[in-house]
Amino acid sequence: MSGGDKIAARAGIGGIAVLGAKVFFILSGFVQQSLLPRFIGRPAYGALALVLAPANIVNNVVVAGSTQSASRAVAGAPGREDEAQRAAMRVHVPIAIAAAVLFAAAAPLVARFEHAPHITAPLLAMSAVVLFYGLYAPLVGVLNGRGLFVKQAMLDVIFATLRTAGLLGVGWLFLTRGASGVLGSTVGFSVAALTIALIATGMVRAARKGATGAAGSVLAGTAYLAVLVPLAAAQFFTNALMQIDIILLGRFLSEGAHVTGLAGDVADKAADEWVATYRACQLFAFLPYQMLLSLTQILFPMLARARAEHSEDAVRDYVARGARLGAIAAGFMVAVIAGMPETAIRFAYDPDTAARGASTLRVLAIGQGGFAMLGIGCTVLSSLGRERVSAIITATATAAAAGACAIVVPARAVGSDQLASTAWCMAGALAVALVVCGVVVVRVAGAFVPVTSCVRVIVALAIAVAVGSRIPAVSRWLAPGVGMGLALVYVIALVAMRELRAGDATWALGALRRKRSPTGIV
Repeated sequence: MSGGDKIAARAGIGGIAVLGAKVFFILSGFVQQSLLPRFIGRPAYGALALVLAPANIVNNVVVAGSTQSASRAVAGAPGREDEAQRAAMRVHVPIAIAAAVLFAAAAPLVARFEHAPHITAPLLAMSAVVLFYGLYAPLVGVLNGRGLFVKQAMLDVIFATLRTAGLLGVGWLFLTRGASGVLGSTVGFSVAALTIALIATGMVRAARKGATGAAGSVLAGTAYLAVLVPLAAAQFFTNALMQIDIILLGRFLSEGAHVTGLAGDVADKAADEWVATYRACQLFAFLPYQMLLSLTQILFPMLARARAEHSEDAVRDYVARGARLGAIAAGFMVAVIAGMPETAIRFAYDPDTAARGASTLRVLAIGQGGFAMLGIGCTVLSSLGRERVSAIITATATAAAAGACAIVVPARAVGSDQLASTAWCMAGALAVALVVCGVVVVRVAGAFVPVTSCVRVIVALAIAVAVGSRIPAVSRWLAPGVGMGLALVYVIALVAMRELRAGDATWALGALRRKRSPTGIV
């Protein structure tokens, strides 16, 4: 086997390992979220959601920006990987410390904004997670840049396990000792983040080559930041768009609970219980976006390569095919979730939460399906050098969603009406943003989802949801059967309209093979 074949084989094995680890990470998060209400109580679960929402914005920006920038720096300095690693960490360590300090300083302000003083201490505990994430993420990028994908996958699996154990176990321990379960969960999360940072440090030290060569070049601090800042900005607006609804909803529910005559802990508990219901809806509504992340990771290097080769036809073909398959896949997930919203929530939560959130999930799932497609559109723009345009679109969508929620939600009755109106505001803002993004992508790349394909997917989705709305809610044991039935209805509708084609699977498999790169972000 030649050297190139060995590299390709290692990349292929590593890619499979990383993909498997990502699936494990998502599944463990699903299990974790469904068990948390049972371990710390539903009101505490709602309060924890208000703590994690702003923390997730910061952490996801740190993880995505740090991992990608560190990987590019190390991969771009062959023979000088150790030097590139040290240069990257000189940038990321101060950033991690600054981010943690700023998050801690903002904790009382966030709690005051939410009218929830009881989340101040958990928010302060999460500042430690921000610090350790800021140290851990670039180390993962270093492993990625060195092509050590199996080690990267191991870290993902270990951290998913530690995070789940910390959130559930320490939260339950605090609660049984008469303390706050929310605080316990955040302390457990912090310990997990510290532990994985130490493990990652050991792995990276073991991987150091200890020698430098003349090949390659190491980015200076200013050049490194020039790569990092656009990545972080794009991630910030994307994650803000994902969390803005629950952040604002928590505030409006707290205000409404006090207006109705409730006070003190009773008002906080009532508001937190409704936040918990909305968080349960988000858990399912985000699934299409999480699933399509793999497609964006395939599209990004393919489009970047085609653009570098000045192949406009290849760009157009990749975008049209990739976006079309993305729309079909997103519609598949949305058809199942929106078709059986109460049954879906029952699968992971209690029947009361399911009954409360069913109507909200149906709307939110459709809206987040649009967000998944918006993610593909923004990936296309970023890979073709239009990162600023992508950031502007998501920033505008975030502002539009926030404005709509601020106008509509406070006027609605506390409870299910506020949840449903929040979902409608998000769905409307995301739909408009998707249309705008689609128009821009067509102008830049020459293609997006074909209009005929878009219409057929919407029709198939509507048929599946209509069928599902006539099926009563069932237990979690029967839920998989109902879900498979709705998925089959969706697929049959697409086949009948001749939207699904025999060549789709062949193209997708070919794209997966072309994605295998020893230095790319997997």
